[in-house]
Amino acid sequence: MNSTELELLKIIADMDGTPEGAYNIRANSGLTDRRVTENIDIKTKTDKSGIDIIIKPGTKGEKVHIPVIISESGLTENVYNDFIIGENADVEIVAGCGIHNCGDGESRHDGIHSFFVGKNARVRYVEKHFGGGDGNGERNMNPTTVVNIAEGGYMEMETTQIEGIDSTKRVTKARLADNATLVIKEKLMTHGSQRAETDFTVDLDGENSSANVISRSVAKENSYQLFISKINGNNICNGHTECDAIIMDNAHVSAVPEITANHIDASLIHEAAIGKIAGEQLIKLMTLGLTEQEAEEQIVNGFLK
Repeated sequence: MNSTELELLKIIADMDGTPEGAYNIRANSGLTDRRVTENIDIKTKTDKSGIDIIIKPGTKGEKVHIPVIISESGLTENVYNDFIIGENADVEIVAGCGIHNCGDGESRHDGIHSFFVGKNARVRYVEKHFGGGDGNGERNMNPTTVVNIAEGGYMEMETTQIEGIDSTKRVTKARLADNATLVIKEKLMTHGSQRAETDFTVDLDGENSSANVISRSVAKENSYQLFISKINGNNICNGHTECDAIIMDNAHVSAVPEITANHIDASLIHEAAIGKIAGEQLIKLMTLGLTEQEAEEQIVNGFLK
């Protein structure tokens, strides 16, 4: 791999060299390197592009990296990855996609990730998206995530769009069984004429299931963001969805939270707030010696932490 591709791996998956544990590195629509362990197996699909990640029941404290990078201008791909997490496992999955486009053609990665979280299993899923390169071609990503959590299972998703993605549509659909929990933390920033759409749908089917969906975003210049979040309470359950956005320059932000109670004991809350950076915050930092631009950057970085 060249220096550009290695830098992408570091940005999107915190990989500075070969990671410990299992991993699968995909570059320009091909397998670059793979390692499996006694408890985590990775298999290439035979019917379509993608992989199966199989985690044995009872696996504890292991981590698997599955980054994807594109460094060829004009390359587009559609990838299907399935994650089968066995009962009572407790693992971390580090994904992410980086596109480096120095040409005029569109580079695009569409990924469909399906999670099957076993009974009483726990999963932390981290996904980062980044675009770079000095070409005129677009850098586009459209991730779809389908989550099925069995009884007593827990999944935490942390998704981050760092910068440089011209267009993205993120779709997440989840179904939860009895006593299952889903936590989603989204962070994204758009600038220029970029577009970002997020569409969450969570069905709380199980008794005492719960979901907490939180999005924090910053829209700069002429960019556009749309946040849609739907939580359906179909049993005794707890659901919360929250969108906080900072809007700057000539950007546009739309938040559409939706909650539906289909059971008398469904407890659901939605919150949405969109606003500009408060003037007193800027003034306070500028009195400490920062320029207005530096002050804005400090506030934005703190907001997205």
